[in-house]
Amino acid sequence: MPEKAKNVAIVGAGLVGAGWAVVFARAGHKVKVYDASEATRLGLQAHLGASLEALNRHGLVTETPAAINTRIQIVETLPQAVADADYIQESVFEQLELKQAVSAEIEQAMASHAVVGSSTSGFSGSSFMANLTRRTQFLVVHPVNPPQVIPVVEIVPTPWTNPQVVGEVRSFMQAIGQVPVVLNKEIDGFILNRLQGALLDEAWKLFEEGYATAADIDATVSEGLGLRWAFMGPFETIDLNAPRGIEDYAQRFSGMYQRLASLRHEAGAWPKETIDRATAECRSTLPVEGLTARRQWRDERLMALIAHKKQQPKG
Repeated sequence: MPEKAKNVAIVGAGLVGAGWAVVFARAGHKVKVYDASEATRLGLQAHLGASLEALNRHGLVTETPAAINTRIQIVETLPQAVADADYIQESVFEQLELKQAVSAEIEQAMASHAVVGSSTSGFSGSSFMANLTRRTQFLVVHPVNPPQVIPVVEIVPTPWTNPQVVGEVRSFMQAIGQVPVVLNKEIDGFILNRLQGALLDEAWKLFEEGYATAADIDATVSEGLGLRWAFMGPFETIDLNAPRGIEDYAQRFSGMYQRLASLRHEAGAWPKETIDRATAECRSTLPVEGLTARRQWRDERLMALIAHKKQQPKG
């Protein structure tokens, strides 16, 4: 990939793809966006404008929304999007056959030097990239939704990805203001969803067995663990929670956590009855009609938090 300003293509313009378009354009790159749905393409400009205005309110852009938007072009075919792209972000729906088909179509139309990152969150890259002729130039580049607000990006090479490509993509993500996390090898769920999945599994079990309401379990995270997790991870947390650091913490508490782990249930499906109870509790305080407004509130709070973190000295 060229060192300076790049031509970027987005294939798939749902919430994640649209967010990626903002990320790249905000960083100064020219972006072409394609989605197979004409309705999505027609509604995209309004969505991008609203997203950029929200970022502008929180001081998370250095140019006017209009100036950034001039770098985003919506096109009608996939080849139009990818033909001159240096970097391509595939963000189509999480369907394995669709990922395989779109990756093959991208390969046919892309430039010889281009690199392709997939936004997949549910599939390993090798599950749909194995049969590509230029699979050395493909890898997973998985964001957190919405990527224009939450900066972490998981970079997961397949067994065939050229190591130089991994390094280039990591540098590119850093240059556009994201925070890349590189996995050394493939694993289902990557890092983020495995951590989130472990917490969700325990939360469902605590709720199912009647230890607390969904609201109180949520409060334990939002008003407890989550406050630390906004600026440090699990290893740094325990490193600071014992007088002599992480080794001291392990000596003091590993026995307790081993006992808790031995009591933990076997992983399984979330019972429908439990899902129904959780749904009833959640809908009693927030009707379905209020979800869109609540999501907007969430994104505003996330942007305020990101703006706050940017103003703080690095630890």
